[in-house]
Amino acid sequence: MRYDGTRLAGFSAPEKKGRRPGFDEPFFTLSMLLLMIGVVMVLSSSYARAYYDPGNVTGGNAAYYFVRQLVFALLGIGCMLLASRLPMGFYRRYAFHFLILTLVLLMLVPVIGVKANGSRRWLGVGGLTLQPSELAKLAVILSFSVMICRFRGRMRTFRYGLLPFVGILAVIVGLLVLEPHFSASVIILATGAVMLFLGGVRLGWFVGAFAVAAGGLAVLLTFFPYASSRINTWRDPFSSASDEGYQIVQSLYTIGSGGLSGLGLGGSRQKFLYLPEEHNDFIFSVICEELGFIGAALILVLFAMLILRGYWIALHCRDRFSFLVCAGITTLLAIQVFLNVAVVTNLVPCTGISLPLFSYGGTALLIQLGELGIILSASRSVLEN
Repeated sequence: MRYDGTRLAGFSAPEKKGRRPGFDEPFFTLSMLLLMIGVVMVLSSSYARAYYDPGNVTGGNAAYYFVRQLVFALLGIGCMLLASRLPMGFYRRYAFHFLILTLVLLMLVPVIGVKANGSRRWLGVGGLTLQPSELAKLAVILSFSVMICRFRGRMRTFRYGLLPFVGILAVIVGLLVLEPHFSASVIILATGAVMLFLGGVRLGWFVGAFAVAAGGLAVLLTFFPYASSRINTWRDPFSSASDEGYQIVQSLYTIGSGGLSGLGLGGSRQKFLYLPEEHNDFIFSVICEELGFIGAALILVLFAMLILRGYWIALHCRDRFSFLVCAGITTLLAIQVFLNVAVVTNLVPCTGISLPLFSYGGTALLIQLGELGIILSASRSVLEN
């Protein structure tokens, strides 16, 4: 399949009047199934911490996190359906408006942001919190898609194929480092790199970028003891099981306790204040303990099916912008799922990365479902063929 600039070759785009075709039902069904399982797992993993209320947040209400997650899930479904009704031309038209809004919000975070766990990553909005880094992920995908379509054949040049994209990434990552939010920076850089690869940037630039990244990592490990300490903890977390390695050690205990078939839904023992962030970044560890290897593997299979369906929709889109957006959002989903599972299993150094559709977090869930709704919007043109 080849591209002719904005439309995929081999497809025509007749103007059709009347009701828009339905969206891709398999993608929607997989999304809803994962969302429902995620909400149930938030209830199972969070009620002990919510009842004990160590931070004086829940008032002893064991269902506190579950009720909030359920409300945001229902609102998120509304956002998904609304996003699926908006034509792809709408996202293309307002991509840079969204990018500018995101940059403004990121600039406000270090100034008036809400601080928690040593980081200032959230903005308080009417009793709720908004994490602009989640918006930044989508802003990069939408703006890059517009720019790649606009530059077309000039993507292999430095002036058009690299400089403006690197400039956007540098500004966003620079603002994220101020929070600091290194995990979001890594995800955005990886997503941006995939978008550039799809846009046709020369492979030599990627080789150079990897070389610079390797050099930066070497400097970081040499002159910043905190970074080298993090790597040492990753290599042998049991050497500091009561200090820096505590979280990952507890995660490994949690995963190992589940065995093949698990302890049963609600049967986790580690969630009783042994495992930190059990309903958030480390919810997959609780899944492994309660549902076992079989249950965890089935959930990963569902994610794999959703990701593959997302790429299938992207490959069948009728225009290049829709293809890039769908491929970008699907890649973002795949990166976050992989990194979350890699962190909780100690495959990569421990950092805060949530599991999409599962980890507790209202605004993140709304944005993730909205992103899936954009893919559903693009799938409508696929079903017209």
